[in-house]
Amino acid sequence: MSLPESGLPGPNITYDASGSIIAYYNDAEVVYNPGDIAWIIAATALVWIMIPGVGYFYSGLLRRKNALSMIYLSMMTLAVVSFQWFFWGYSLAFSETAGPYIGNLRHFGLMKVLDQPSVGSSKIPAILFCVYQLMFAAITPILAIGAVAERSRLGPLIVFVFVWSTIVYDPIACWTWNPNGWVFILGGLDFAGGTPVHISSGTAGLAISIYLGKRRGYGTERLAYKPHNTTYVVLGTVFLWFGWFGFNGGSALAANLRAIQACIVTNLAASVAGLTWMLLDWRLERKWSVVGFCSGAIAGLVAITPASGFVGSPAAVLYGVCAGVGCNFATKLKFIFKYDDALDIYASHAIGGVIGNLLTGLFAQASVAAFDGITVIPGGWLDHNYRQLGIQLADSVSGMSYSFVMTTIILWIMHFIPGLRLRLSDEEAEIIGIDDAEMGEFAYDYVGVEAELGYKPEPESLSEGVPPAPYKAATAADNGSGETTEKSVPAAAA
Repeated sequence: MSLPESGLPGPNITYDASGSIIAYYNDAEVVYNPGDIAWIIAATALVWIMIPGVGYFYSGLLRRKNALSMIYLSMMTLAVVSFQWFFWGYSLAFSETAGPYIGNLRHFGLMKVLDQPSVGSSKIPAILFCVYQLMFAAITPILAIGAVAERSRLGPLIVFVFVWSTIVYDPIACWTWNPNGWVFILGGLDFAGGTPVHISSGTAGLAISIYLGKRRGYGTERLAYKPHNTTYVVLGTVFLWFGWFGFNGGSALAANLRAIQACIVTNLAASVAGLTWMLLDWRLERKWSVVGFCSGAIAGLVAITPASGFVGSPAAVLYGVCAGVGCNFATKLKFIFKYDDALDIYASHAIGGVIGNLLTGLFAQASVAAFDGITVIPGGWLDHNYRQLGIQLADSVSGMSYSFVMTTIILWIMHFIPGLRLRLSDEEAEIIGIDDAEMGEFAYDYVGVEAELGYKPEPESLSEGVPPAPYKAATAADNGSGETTEKSVPAAAA
C-alpha cells in the first residue's frame, strides 16, 4: 500500500488493460468501471443544479418582496447539509453496521469512506456513493422549508435544517435504502426517493405550515396574488427537470440500460403530468397556464421517482395522468382543512410521493428491474406479486407519520428555546417582506410595498447629495373619465 506525502495510507488501487480501476478491499479484488464512475459524477452535478432550481421555482411563485429569501434558503440548505453529511449524516444513513431504523457513527467525519464498495452498489466506490447521496440529502430539506414562505425568520432555519436532516431524513433514508433497513428487508421498492425525499419533505412542509400559522391577510384578497415572476417558475422547472435525469437515472448507480430506462420514464411522466395539470386549469379559466404546466411537470417527476427503475414506458403515461389529476385536486386540501401552505408543498410532494409509491406496487416489473443485469425483484401486481401494494402502503404511511410527528416536535422544541423561534413576531417585518426585514437585500433594485403599506415610500434622490423632496398623498383627482385616482406628488407641487 502506497504512502502519500501526508503519511496517511492511500487507496490501494491499480488499473487493468482496459483502464478499469482495480481496488483491493479486505484482500478481495474489486473492479470499478470508469464509465460508471463518470456517469455518477455527472449525475451528482445534475442533482446539485436541482437545489437552486427549487429556490427559483419557489421564489417565482411568491411576491417580489420575498423573492430573494427563498433563493438564499436553497443555497443555505446545501451548505448546512453538506457539513451535516460529512459530520455524521452519511454514517447515520449508510453505515454498513446500521440497525433497522438508523445507522451508527462508524463513518463519523467520513472515516473509512474511500475505495471500498458502497452499500448502494458494489459497482461504485463508497466515496462516490457518499457525494451522490449528499445531493439527495441536501435537496430534501429545501423542499420542506419552502413552507416557511413569507412569514419566518431566517436565522433559526440553519439550526432547523441541521436537526431535521439528522432526526428525520437520515433515519428514513436508512430504513429505505440501507440493506439493513426494515423497509429494504421487507421488500419495499423505492428507486430514487419517493419516501425519503418527497413524502418526508412534503409532510414536513405540512407540519411547518400548521406550526407557523397563517400569513397576514389570509382569507382576504391580499393573498390572492399571482406569481411575481413566472419566468423564475419556468427556470426553476427547467433546472429541476434537467437535474431529475441525474436524480432518477443516476440511481441505477451505473451506466447501464436501467439508467436509460429511468431517464425515459422520467421525461415521459413529467410531460404527461404537465399537460394534464394544464388542461385541468384550462377547463376552469380557458387560459393556457405555464405555471399550471410547470406544477404538473413537477408532480409527474415526483410520482415517477420511486418507480423509475421498476416500470416500463406505458406505465409512465399513467403515472403522469394520475399525478397531474391527484396533485391538482390535492391543492384544494388547504382550503378544506384551513392551513396556509403557500407553495402547495404537501399537495405536490407528499401526495405525489404516495401516488408514486402505490402505483409502483401495481406496475413494478421484474423484467424492467433486471435491465441492469443484477437486480432481482418479485415485481408488483403486473407480476402477480399482490403483497407488494401493502408493503408500499406501509412504507408511505410510516414515512408520512414519522416525518409529521418528528418535524412538529422539532419545531415546538425550538419554539421554546430563546432565539430559535421560527415565526416572525413583528407584523411589520411580514408587511415589508422577508428580504428587507431579515436580509436587507432584494431580488431586484425595488420592492413593491405600496399596496402593503398603503402609501408610496419616498424615492431616493436622483442627484447625489441633494435630499429628496418630501412626499405626501394628494387628494383624489378626477382622471377625466369620472373616476378618481390616488397619486403621490412632491409636497412643493401639491
